[in-house]
Amino acid sequence: MSTQGGLDWFKSSYSGSEGDSCVEVAVVPGTVHVRDSKSENGPRFEVSGSAWREFVAFVDC
Repeated sequence: MSTQGGLDWFKSSYSGSEGDSCVEVAVVPGTVHVRDSKSENGPRFEVSGSAWREFVAFVDC
């Protein structure tokens, strides 16, 4: 876990152990922030919690 900009970032459990394709998320009430762990200061996006749940349910099929 790393903290940046007041957010606690967690590496996805689906990320590879070699560290070359990692997604990190930070969850605050009502919002999920997503970024590439290789580019901590790079682009990121945020979605509502309900949109994130729908996305995860879709890709976990």
